[in-house]
Amino acid sequence: EPFFAEVAEHLGAAYLRYSFTKGSLQEVGFLLDLMGLPKGARLLDVGCGPGRHAVPFAQAGLAVTGIDISARFLDLAADAARGAGVSASFFECDARRMPFDDEFDAVVSLCQGGFGLMGDDDGLVLRRMMEAAAPGGWVIASAFSAYFSLKYQSDAMLDADKGIAHERMTVRSEQEEERTFDAWTSVITPRELRLLAIGVGLVPEAVYSVEPGAYGRNKPTVESPEFLLVARKPRR
Repeated sequence: EPFFAEVAEHLGAAYLRYSFTKGSLQEVGFLLDLMGLPKGARLLDVGCGPGRHAVPFAQAGLAVTGIDISARFLDLAADAARGAGVSASFFECDARRMPFDDEFDAVVSLCQGGFGLMGDDDGLVLRRMMEAAAPGGWVIASAFSAYFSLKYQSDAMLDADKGIAHERMTVRSEQEEERTFDAWTSVITPRELRLLAIGVGLVPEAVYSVEPGAYGRNKPTVESPEFLLVARKPRR
């Protein structure tokens, strides 16, 4: 079962303390410009967490649905949407079992919200994302860089065969209670992202080097912590 469900329940709103969560508006702005979706377009946020991308997408006029495996995160996302005065739908769901079919103009999974945390099932998550997209729709996912992990992630054990980085992380709850969890993150190269996309029936348009709060059309390098897959579902 997904290890991060227990992490999310423990963290709650304390998740938003982390520096990597502070660039959400820049990331959403970049993606809105990239996709060029009209107001009212339907967007699915896979692994939406406490809504840090879903709510700004809704503020931009999109019809947003968010799914996550953490009920606590979904409560926070709903509160954030109400506080922002926007409407969005949030559902508790495992990304491997999403029930959507040809429904969304865009399907995104950012900062390893759903895609990139499932090991051998990452391909299944991407397939479900493809199935959820309408023909011609966008499918966009970020993944942790295998190059960056090998070069800089000294506190993790890298399984070169499985392409997974294992680390022990200590996190504090909203009440300052500390707990230590095991975490497993898929580490991926741009070539793997393209092949995964093609394998599930997507047409990859680009893979960019990105980092939290600094999304851009950057050629892949070994220095950026994440890669961003930009793909489309073929039109019938």
